[in-house]
Amino acid sequence: MALIVQKFGGTSVADLDRIRHVASLVKREIDKGNQVIVTVSAMAGTTDRLVGYVRDMSELTTDDAWAEYDFVVSTGEQITSGLLALHLQSIGIPAQAFAGWQMQFLTDTTHGKARISHIETEKARAALNAGKVVVVAGFQGVTEDGRVTTLGRGGSDTTGVALAAAFEAERCDIYTDVDGIYTCDPRIVTRAQKMHQVSYEEMLEMASQGAKVLQTRSVEMAMNHNVKVQVLSTFSDEPGTFLVNEEEIVEQQKVTGIAYSRDEARISLTNVENRPGVSANIFGPLADRGINVDMIVQNVTENGKSTDITFTVPRADMERVVEILKTAKRTPKYDSIHTDKSVVKVSVIGTGMRSHAGVAAEMFRALAEKSINIIVITTSEIKVSVLIEEEYLELALRALHTAYGLDSEAA
Repeated sequence: MALIVQKFGGTSVADLDRIRHVASLVKREIDKGNQVIVTVSAMAGTTDRLVGYVRDMSELTTDDAWAEYDFVVSTGEQITSGLLALHLQSIGIPAQAFAGWQMQFLTDTTHGKARISHIETEKARAALNAGKVVVVAGFQGVTEDGRVTTLGRGGSDTTGVALAAAFEAERCDIYTDVDGIYTCDPRIVTRAQKMHQVSYEEMLEMASQGAKVLQTRSVEMAMNHNVKVQVLSTFSDEPGTFLVNEEEIVEQQKVTGIAYSRDEARISLTNVENRPGVSANIFGPLADRGINVDMIVQNVTENGKSTDITFTVPRADMERVVEILKTAKRTPKYDSIHTDKSVVKVSVIGTGMRSHAGVAAEMFRALAEKSINIIVITTSEIKVSVLIEEEYLELALRALHTAYGLDSEAA
């Protein structure tokens, strides 16, 4: 008897009929003789609505306010898990729903984006041993002192992987509205191919660079705990995509996939005085406010006395960043600040880059042939990212997909 964890996203449980369909997928595993733990998101749109209610009531400027934010927005998953357990019972499958605080999904106290510290498994194991399906509300946890927390948007993915790790499950099946992981967004690149398997490291880069299929933290957790993950569709019987160790991939392409992010804003400081500690004085206050800085490029003038510094931040943080730079006591002198929200980041990703030369040059050549200007470049061992003007996104994705030989012949 194997233990399988199934995670269903918001579109999979969007209404009562879809919850009934999810129950049939749970039953299919039960009929195979497996034990099943299910974790569910809130019905599609529910969390957004709850967040809207909260923000109408509060500006969320205190820790206490964020604690109440978690208390409110976590309720969507509790509704879905209860409804699924009820329907499973109605079709003859014993089931028990658990909220995060009932199961003791222990987290730290960072409300809104808490991190899991420990999962108490005793109550759920007792339910499994009694022949029940365990249905867990995703996205939520509880602090040591009993305050409800949430794991950040998309946190139900992390719930599913964490459960698979804690219970040493055979695998974690993450059901969504797509039938796997593609070489690029198939809505833009019609020749994108579904991958049978992708390495944890590649998927982590793809998720962090904008691919929306899996939450970044869930991939990181799967990699750290060696959890076998399958991404597949709730609405199709097609096989999905497995996340595996790099060693399990027989032959690695130099580029596995292409990801993009529209959530980018560019900020440039001109003629910044060039002295030791300048970068720390610019980026330190941003880090203190919890703002993530991504791409950074610095151009020192010929005389070495000044420099231009360009970097990217999430679009929603752009105005806040400008205000911090203008008011922070540590900010060095500069001539002007320029901002731009009409940019996107495009990344080519693949563990095969370690053994193939010229990946970056090929990217630059493909973009140049389409007259697409590169604004900023960053690289890592298995990734090359560029910042370009947003209007060229679709052209860039298609050109790169073709340049790296990723096009499907069937498209």
